Amino acid sequence: MTVLSLARRSLWNRRGTAALVVCSVALSVALLLGVERLRTEARESFANTLSGVDLIVGARSGPINLLLYSVFRLGDPVNNVSWASYERIAEHPQVAWTVPLSLGDSLRGFPVLGTTQAYFTHYRYGRDQSLALARGEIFDGIFDAVLGAEVARRLGYDLGDEIVLAHGTGAVSLTQHDDKPFRVVGVLERTGTPVDNTVHISLEGMEAIHVDWRGGAPIPGLSISAERVQSMDLTPDSITAVMVGLTSRRAVFQVQRQINTDRDEALMAIMPGLTLQQLWDLMRVGENALLAVSALVMLVALTVMLTALLTGLNERRREMALLRALGARPWQIFALIIGESLLLSILGALLGVVLLQGLALGASGWLSGQLGLTVTLWPPTLHEMKILAILFAGGILVGLWPAWRAYRNALTDGMAIRM
Repeated sequence: MTVLSLARRSLWNRRGTAALVVCSVALSVALLLGVERLRTEARESFANTLSGVDLIVGARSGPINLLLYSVFRLGDPVNNVSWASYERIAEHPQVAWTVPLSLGDSLRGFPVLGTTQAYFTHYRYGRDQSLALARGEIFDGIFDAVLGAEVARRLGYDLGDEIVLAHGTGAVSLTQHDDKPFRVVGVLERTGTPVDNTVHISLEGMEAIHVDWRGGAPIPGLSISAERVQSMDLTPDSITAVMVGLTSRRAVFQVQRQINTDRDEALMAIMPGLTLQQLWDLMRVGENALLAVSALVMLVALTVMLTALLTGLNERRREMALLRALGARPWQIFALIIGESLLLSILGALLGVVLLQGLALGASGWLSGQLGLTVTLWPPTLHEMKILAILFAGGILVGLWPAWRAYRNALTDGMAIRM
C-alpha cells in the first residue's frame, strides 16, 4: 500500500475534521483565485473596450475622468464641447475621421448615447473588432434607436418596440421624454464592453427631445410635437466628447498639443491607452490590498490545517505505534503526515476551483450587465497555476512540523501507550 493510499484511508477515518479543513482551504482558494480572476478580467475588459482611437477630446478636466465618462459611461462631464470646436477638429488636415458623442439621458438606468453612423463604422474593440448587428439595422430616422445586447436582454425589447427615454443618468427619473418615443430598429451583437449596456440614437434624436427644454427642465408652456420637430434644424449646440482618428500615428502628439492649447475653448485631448495605464497605476494600491487580504485568508486556512494535524497527533499515537509494529519505518510515518497535508491541500484546491467556476457561471450575467465584465471559466491562467503550486508547497511545509513530531514519537514510543 502506498503512502498516499494510506494517507487517504487515514483521512477517511477522520473525515469530519478533514472535511472542515478541506472546506476552509477551498474557501480561501476560491477567494484568492476569484480576486485574481476579477483583477485580470477587469484589466482585459477595460483594455479591450476601445481600440483604433488615437485621441478622445472633451472639456478640460482630468484625463481619467474624461476617459471614464466618454468610454465607460462612468461619471459625468464637467462641461461640453461646442459644436464649433467639433467642426474645427473634424476639419483639421491631420484628422482622418471623428465620432461625436453626446451623453446625459438614460433608459431605465442604461445610458443613452447620441452619435452619428460613423460610430458604427469606426468604433473598434478587442483586437480591432468592429461592431456588428445581431438583428435589424443602424438608425436612420430621428427617432430610431439601436440597443446594446445587454439592454435588449435585460429589458426585453426587440425590433419595433417603442421606448421612452428619461432625462438624466439615474436608474429612476421623474422627467420622461414621453412626448417623443423612439422605435427600436437594431440590436447589436454582444461585445463584452460598455456598448452592450448602451442605447444608441442619432445626434439629431438627442437634440430633438431637448428642443423644448432649457437648463435641464421643460420650458413652461412650450411643447413641440415629434412631427413638428422633424422639420427643424437639429444641429446641436454642444456635445460631450469626440473620438478622433488621425491620418498618421506620428502626428498624435502634435494634434494633442494643438487641441490642449486651443485659445477659443478650454479643451483636452487624451490618448486612451496612456490614460488607461494611469488608471491602473491609480488602482494598483487597491489591487494589492485585495490580494494581501486573500493571501492572509489562505494563511489562516493553512493554520487551520496545521492545528488539525497537531491536535490529532496525540490521539493517533497508538495508530502510529501499530504501524511501527507492522513494519513501518519512521520515515514512512513522516511521509504519511506529509501525504495527509498534501492531500488536504489538493482536495481543498480542487473544491475551491470548482466553487469558483460555479460562482463565475452563476454570476456571469450579473457581472456582464452591471460591470461590463465577461468572466471566462477554464482554463486557469499561468499565474493562477502558480498560486495553486504555492498552495501545494504551503501544504507540504505545514505538514513538516506535525510530521517531525510523529517521526520522533515513532522512534521513542514503540508500543507504549501514554495514559
